[in-house]
Amino acid sequence: MNRSTLSLLAAATALAALTGVAAVTAPGADEPAAATGAAPVRLPVERSSLLCPAPSTSEVAETTYTSYTPATTGDAAEPGSKAPAGGEALPDRAELKPSAATGDTTATPPEKDDGGTDGDKTDEDKTDEDKKDEDKTNEDKKDEEKADGEPAADKPVLTATAPGTPVAAEADGADAPALIGAASGKLAPGWTTQQTTLVPAGGARGLLGVACTPPDTDFWFPGTSTAENRRDYVHLTNPDDTAAVVDIELYGPEGALKSQLTDGIPVPARSSVPVLLSTLTADPATSDVTVHVTTRSGRVGAVVRSAVDQLGSDWLPASADPAPSLVLPGIPADATSVQLMAYAPGEEDAELKIQLAGSTGTITPAVQQTIRVKSGMTASADLKGLTSGEAGALLLTPAQASRATPVVAALRVVRGSGEKQEVAFIPATGPVGERATVADNRAKGSTLSLTAPGKAAEVRVTASPGTGGGTPATKTYTVKAGTTLAFTPPVPAGLKGGYALTVETLSGGPVHAARMLALPEDGIAMFTIQTLTDDRARVAVPNAEQDLAVLED
Repeated sequence: MNRSTLSLLAAATALAALTGVAAVTAPGADEPAAATGAAPVRLPVERSSLLCPAPSTSEVAETTYTSYTPATTGDAAEPGSKAPAGGEALPDRAELKPSAATGDTTATPPEKDDGGTDGDKTDEDKTDEDKKDEDKTNEDKKDEEKADGEPAADKPVLTATAPGTPVAAEADGADAPALIGAASGKLAPGWTTQQTTLVPAGGARGLLGVACTPPDTDFWFPGTSTAENRRDYVHLTNPDDTAAVVDIELYGPEGALKSQLTDGIPVPARSSVPVLLSTLTADPATSDVTVHVTTRSGRVGAVVRSAVDQLGSDWLPASADPAPSLVLPGIPADATSVQLMAYAPGEEDAELKIQLAGSTGTITPAVQQTIRVKSGMTASADLKGLTSGEAGALLLTPAQASRATPVVAALRVVRGSGEKQEVAFIPATGPVGERATVADNRAKGSTLSLTAPGKAAEVRVTASPGTGGGTPATKTYTVKAGTTLAFTPPVPAGLKGGYALTVETLSGGPVHAARMLALPEDGIAMFTIQTLTDDRARVAVPNAEQDLAVLED
């Protein structure tokens, strides 16, 4: 019996190290380990997954993908160098491949095509000429696949081969698909991919940036809208070989919106589905909406693409999990409009204190000091003049310590004026933890913001080589307690192409970070903001040898 137990423990340990399933240590959880002498060991993950949404529907869109895994030392430097117990070493590889299909889901059936095109003809509707053309197209596709050696859906768009060196790829137009990525071996710990799209003209013009996301089962998106001047899509991408089933709930200022076709939305295997939010409800258009995405089966990547008339477009990633206190970092110094949206998913109302952590300290803005968020309802606050020319981070904390109600939140930020305005979104985000990375920085236009909401902290920032060459650069910064430090990050010497920035907390309290990329176009202050989150490159795995020794005794 002891022998079976030992085998099971060894298998579990190997599985945890192989798959990268994190063990979350709760307060007091170290006591059993101390009693047995079996303290968990932090090992690098050996598999990572990332999902990138279809970048744009514009024919003039220009998209850049930048993929990067930080170079590490010590145990994390060689995660693929030896096999875990009972397994084989994984190859050092990171690839992003097109999803199998992309379709547009709305709550209303598509209009019948009366313009003389084929539309969605059934086999019965197709003429002999239609079928000949279709057969020819299918044969052409087969010939292309044969010539290239593999189907288009299996051809990598981007492949990384070594930690510490970023790689990039480009895609133009409206046909660029969603991407499904996987990394293994040395390329898995901390692997990140940035998707940056420039749309210079049209209703969705703007600079759209998003860090490709790992798959999950639960997402909150405060800051969306079903208003007439908005076109907000939630993009759902399924990385697995079986279909996922997704539910979408919408909550406005008065509570849940009457919805249709939001339950049981199928997302086919290894496919992506964009869902237009305004078609999911029969209620009147609502400016401030919180979207809750959950899966009944399977897992998906989820992110919202928002286009605002006269303000441009950008991606809205999911907020950090509901919590009583939240940090929203990276508000630019020249923001002309800042709007806060918050939602309380529990049964209790939330009364939140609003503060701004600026360059010299934390203040309570005169424009609004608190916000009340009723249970099940979306609340908003227009914080015009919040920054007063000073970059900062918004801090949300309970107005009364005895009433700590979990909430989710996001900011809509505008830069520029008149017809030259541009929009971006900042979701609440957790601290960078041990390490976090953002890819696709440029020689000009990048601003890094670091916020220490509690204790002061020392932070190391490392600039990688460029995608076309360059020498890494490293610099250490001190962030004073209750402040935000916004600066132009170090740039690699001899930089060619884009590069990655890795932020590491060396000492002190938690640090929250965001990167703004500003690329003006025709006088428009185009920009995008990405928050940085802990890359969770290592996971806690029970010490098998110590566990075995305890059981043998």
